[in-house]
Amino acid sequence: MSRIARKSSRRQARPQSSLPTVLIVSGIAIAVVVIAVLVINGSSQPAAAATLMGTPVPILSRDHIPSYSDPGQYNSNPPAGGHHFDTPFMTKFYQESDLANLPPHPEGYLVHSLEHGYVIFWYNCAVPGTDCAALKQSIQNVINTVGSTKLIAFPWKDLTVPLAMSSWGQVMNFPTVNEKVMQQFVLTNRYQSPEPNGQ
Repeated sequence: MSRIARKSSRRQARPQSSLPTVLIVSGIAIAVVVIAVLVINGSSQPAAAATLMGTPVPILSRDHIPSYSDPGQYNSNPPAGGHHFDTPFMTKFYQESDLANLPPHPEGYLVHSLEHGYVIFWYNCAVPGTDCAALKQSIQNVINTVGSTKLIAFPWKDLTVPLAMSSWGQVMNFPTVNEKVMQQFVLTNRYQSPEPNGQ
């Protein structure tokens, strides 16, 4: 074979041998992009509602509204999400006597806490047949067991049951207090929100 023929055959061979390499590199690049998208989406979304405890509540908005304004009625009782103020309430066991010293419409602050991964124990000692001291002690027992991080207990006179618990997008009513189920709700639903690292 002449030198010219050899050069010509090499030129023809190069494109054919580089095609599999291009396909492999392209495939790897696509796989990396897909994995990156899955990781980013997985880290920014709360756990699937099917794995959480309680009744799912549609989240109609995450917008901030002016503090002290009336947020209006939420689509669940107690609230589990929706528009809210730009400041959350922090971990505390609120008593009925605390309400007079709080700003108007505490639910606007509490919903922001839910957005930050909190779980709230909403309680109503005025429900007929409720032993208020026992109810509060059960809530405190659960807090002591699971740790108080991102937990709030709050009196809520609109409840028709002695206790309800909410996390972002989930509500569970307790006609009868059950500390084991309350604990499980906290362990399952705490931090499951759009901004779990918020304060």
